[in-house]
This record gives sequence, C-alpha cells and structure tokens, in this order.
Amino acid sequence: MIIMKTGATPEQIKRVVKEIESYGLRADVSQGAYRTVIGPVGDERKLPFDRIAVLPGVKEAQMVDIPYKLISREYSTAPEGLEHIIKVGEVEIGGKEPVFIAGPCAVESKAQLFKIAEQVKLAGAHILRGGVFKPRSSVHSFQGLGAGGPDAAGEALDWLREAGRKFELPVVSEVRGEGQVDLVAEYVDIIQIGARNMYDQDLLTQVARKGKPVLMKRHFGAGIEEYLSFAEYIAAEGNKDVILCERGIVPMGKGKSYTRYIFDLASIPAIQKETFLPIIADPSHATGRRDLIYDMSCAAIAAGASGLMIEVHYNPAEALVDAQQQITPDELKSIIDTCKQINRLITSEKSRTR
Repeated sequence: MIIMKTGATPEQIKRVVKEIESYGLRADVSQGAYRTVIGPVGDERKLPFDRIAVLPGVKEAQMVDIPYKLISREYSTAPEGLEHIIKVGEVEIGGKEPVFIAGPCAVESKAQLFKIAEQVKLAGAHILRGGVFKPRSSVHSFQGLGAGGPDAAGEALDWLREAGRKFELPVVSEVRGEGQVDLVAEYVDIIQIGARNMYDQDLLTQVARKGKPVLMKRHFGAGIEEYLSFAEYIAAEGNKDVILCERGIVPMGKGKSYTRYIFDLASIPAIQKETFLPIIADPSHATGRRDLIYDMSCAAIAAGASGLMIEVHYNPAEALVDAQQQITPDELKSIIDTCKQINRLITSEKSRTR
C-alpha cells in the first residue's frame, strides 16, 4: 500500500502508478479529501518497495498482510474510516438510515410481480428484489422463468424493470452464471451474486466490470476472511460498490433442524470493523421460517446492519419457491416500522456516548 503525501500532485501520483505497472501489476488509486492511497493489484513480491518509497510525493510504502486490502478499513481514504455509501437512484446504502429490499423470491408472472411491488412500496421498502434465474438444489424444482431461455428471461427481467420504474424502486436480481451477466445487467440496478456463487472468481470479475453495484451474499460455509477475500475480486476490477450480505451459515451438530441456517449476527459488527463496505442481512434465507423473520430482522438492525433483504408475497402459500419463508406485505410494514425505531434508538445512544 503506497500512501501519498498530502498535496501530492497528479503528476506524482501518475509516476507511482507507472512504476507499479512497469512490473506487470495494476494500480488501484483511491483518492480521498485528505489523502491518496495506491494499492498494487497482483503479485506484490515483484515490487521494489524501497524504490517506490522514495519517489516524489510518496509518504510511505508498506506491506498489508490481509488478503482484502482494497476494501479494508486501513486502506480507506474516508475520515475516521466512515462507511462507503452506495447510491442507487435516490437510495443510499450504508448511510444513517437502514435500507429495505423486498419482493418475491421468484418472478412468476407479471401480475404477481406488479401486485407485490405495489404492496412492498406501500409497506416502506426502498428496493425491489425478484429472482429470474433461481439456483435450486433439485433439478426437478422450479428454476425461475429464466430457465425458459433468453426470450423468457428477457421478458421477466423487463417486467422487473417496468415494475421498478412504475413504483419508483431500484431493482436487484441474481445472476447464476457468466452467460447471464450481460442480459441481467441490461435490466437491473444492482446485480446479485448468490451464496452458491461466492467462490466463482470469473463470475465475480465479469460482474464487477459492468460497473453496477454488486450485492454479494456470504457462502453458507465461508469464514469472514474468506468472504471478504472474494469480495476483493470485485474491488480489484475497480468496482467498490459492493453490498455485503449475511444470510446464514451451515448449522453444526445433529438432530432436528429448527432453522434453515444459523444467522451469524456477530459477523455484522465484526465485518464492519474490517471493511468500509456496507453489510445488510437476509433473515429469510437464514431462518427459513416466516414466524422468525420479525425477531431476526430486529436483531440484525440492532447488530448494526445497513439494511435487510426480505422475501415477500401477498399469499405465501401460493409461492412456487421458498413459500415457508416468505412474509406478507403487512408483516413487512411491521418489520420496517419497528426496525426504523431500533435504528433511531441505537444511533441516538451512539451519539450520546461518543
């Protein structure tokens, strides 16, 4: 990590970048109000740090041991390590107010999607979610309308975009493979990487290059360092608009399973100490139970999450995917109202104790 002096000129910064590139590496330049930090991307062992440290305008050059340096607090140019705020239309993710992403697990029809979009908007949601390509454990399960081919996928994505515009909600949908990236990116405001694809380096890289915000879910078997290390693949392509998402990890032990996964609430403040990226929570997948989503939503906001991602259906029993974990719009409104109160209380308490 090369830290430039306050007042370093553009020419001095360009010289450092040119020096890094001369050794076959790329340079990530992060310019803040108070300092500029340059991170080499690639095999840093090739770089003569002693030589770079004495270039004009350089304050210091130091090795960073963590594998996710580009998204680390240490690398941040923001004063006092403030969070990176991601703007999607008029919505700010990572700001003072929590953001609520809601909608059906899967887009099933235009009528279903528009009805849910209208109801989640009235409940207070900020962003509309809807799956067109659905990763499923069984090949015999409903795979989403995207399984019908490019034309069917394009039509469903067009419904999603149209619903978002009509109800003034940015939209997010998941890509399941590299072949879907161009199509999905054409219609959505946020591209989602599902938990099963967290390890797909080529997919992460391709999505990052679209230049759109990326919502990246933590794999259910990944540790925090591993999770952040794969988020680094997106940042290494110059895209730091990454929204992290805690969605539960694999339970330990034997016996009856009472929840779908273990909701790792402690990971939320732990990750916030490591990175400036915002992190939201998905209580729908973490619990897999409609009756637990209210409590776990409140707990996630109390733990410091920047928002929630919740599956909603006007009649959950009719849903083709994950019916048992979808809530009604009225339940969503209750969650949003309570979570806003919790956030205000915690924000007020933090301000008072500082």
